[in-house]
Amino acid sequence: MPMEYHSPVLLNESVNGLAIKKNGVYVDVTFGGGGHSRKILQHLGPEGRLFAFDQDKDALSNTIKDNRFVLINENFKFMKRFLRFHGVKAVDGILADFGVSSYQFDAPERGFSIRFDAPLDMRMNQEDKLSAKTIVDSYSEEELRRIFWDFGELRSAPAIARTIVEARSERPIETTFELKKLLHKFLPRGKNNKILAQIYQAIRIEVNNELEVLKLFLIASKELLKTEGRLSVISYHSLEDRLVKRFIRNGMFQGEPERDVFGNYSVPLEKVGKLIVPTDEEIKINNRARSAKLRIAKKI
Repeated sequence: MPMEYHSPVLLNESVNGLAIKKNGVYVDVTFGGGGHSRKILQHLGPEGRLFAFDQDKDALSNTIKDNRFVLINENFKFMKRFLRFHGVKAVDGILADFGVSSYQFDAPERGFSIRFDAPLDMRMNQEDKLSAKTIVDSYSEEELRRIFWDFGELRSAPAIARTIVEARSERPIETTFELKKLLHKFLPRGKNNKILAQIYQAIRIEVNNELEVLKLFLIASKELLKTEGRLSVISYHSLEDRLVKRFIRNGMFQGEPERDVFGNYSVPLEKVGKLIVPTDEEIKINNRARSAKLRIAKKI
């Protein structure tokens, strides 16, 4: 039975950014409810091909019955390996939407949302061993401080880490609401949901190794894309967007590329157009769209 997913954010803009060729080969690395994939298939001709990735087994129920389509139940960090298994060494376009799906947020038992009391989980792939509970109940104070500082960008990271370590010495922290209650003093009125979301974000990024996976994905995309091939990427927080922006601009995640004697340097990608964000109308329809940023690039 198909799972309930909301309409994808920036659907038309992200798919149009691929400049789809009728007989091209495309990849949707964040299949989810299949919204982007269905839109891509509408643009493809009979000889076109689309490969999609999703490590969440729940997404398999949304698979598309189309001879041009293949859904691969794996983390997209393995994109290059599994495409080669299917005989594909180069592609015309790659699309990624890095937001947690509406289904995952709305399924209380997955533990992604600040709205529900649920076991601390947050695993995109439910077969992974590392869960939010493991992090909260076993990471050292120093490790907790690191993830809240690096991934949540929280000034109060040291105090939050200390509070968790002191509390769990008396009893384990089992659920999302137990964690919320414990950290109540760090949630100022008017900003409580924002700060809590940053705390959850930090834990979720660590659980799913999201930033390292993003780096592997961008490197693989550069290698897989044909010349003039397109990359269309939607990010939802500054940590992701910063990596995408730097990689498109410099072909690396830190520092500057080497220049020749004339001060010129070559990079594998070139940005296409300006940063695209949702319209006010789209945000009204889907509030989760408010932080989305779409960047499009092509292989040069």
